Amino acid sequence: MIETINFEELKWLHVINPDEKDYEYLSENFAFHPLDIEDCKASNQRPKIDEYDDYYFLILHFPYLDKTNKFIRLKEVKVFWGKDYIVTIGRSHWVVNNLFEQLKAISEHYKNGVAAKDEEELIETVSASSDVLLYNLLNKLMIETYTLILRIGGEVDSINYDIFTKKPEKVIEHLSLTRKNIILLNTTFKPQIRVFHKFESGGIKGYAEDMEDYWGNILDQYQRMFDMVEDYGELIEGLSQTFDSLQTNKTNEIMKVLTFLSTIMLPLTVVSSIYGMNVSLPWQNSNYIFVGIIAVMLVIVIAFFFYFKKKRWL
Repeated sequence: MIETINFEELKWLHVINPDEKDYEYLSENFAFHPLDIEDCKASNQRPKIDEYDDYYFLILHFPYLDKTNKFIRLKEVKVFWGKDYIVTIGRSHWVVNNLFEQLKAISEHYKNGVAAKDEEELIETVSASSDVLLYNLLNKLMIETYTLILRIGGEVDSINYDIFTKKPEKVIEHLSLTRKNIILLNTTFKPQIRVFHKFESGGIKGYAEDMEDYWGNILDQYQRMFDMVEDYGELIEGLSQTFDSLQTNKTNEIMKVLTFLSTIMLPLTVVSSIYGMNVSLPWQNSNYIFVGIIAVMLVIVIAFFFYFKKKRWL
């Protein structure tokens, strides 16, 4: 299904759940390259920007949070960008859908003369050129991505506290989930940053003048988020090593106690075994033999305890 917003000299076509008729319409009316149409039909395409004589074709990946299991997942944003139009296609990121619906409603208000002042300013801004509309779309996606990355930073801070206070099982689960999300973000940002470098370096001219600063702003935002993700990756690895060290230390402490118990039990077992034999033994008929054996055992335990303490094994 194709929905359209018509500005004065610009239009935005948003294609939701495209079928073959939609692809035929795009091919016939915009003469998009057949390979680009095939890329739109396929999923999990690599990030890229292809330049043609009369349009650009972008494939970008932006993360979102799956609230059911707290995993970060990716949505492809596919955009055809021409002089007087942009076409977004496929099951895009919710930010794209929301911006389209917002501009669609505001556009109707504007045409009917009932738009508020801020709505008029927004319509006048985005309708200036396809470059400005694309910039606003990318900027919205950047803001949402930045919010998500800040949330990941909060998870890292939470783990930093949890490793000293919560049960190891909970920490391992939290640590593994956050590490997986950071790895996904890192593998998404790394190849995609080259695409945004093309904007800032002038490799992508666009159609409007004086857009260099705006494209540079997009690159700055993306570079900043990429640096944050790398920093969080280093932090999570450091926390993982700290957690492993703490667990190893706890295991060693347990082993110390078990070793101490095993050590003192050996002579106690020998003493009790000797007096458990069915043979004649010294003082076996004495009324105080039981008390004597217990006293000897206590002396052995106390002697081993102070010996271990002196050696700092306890």
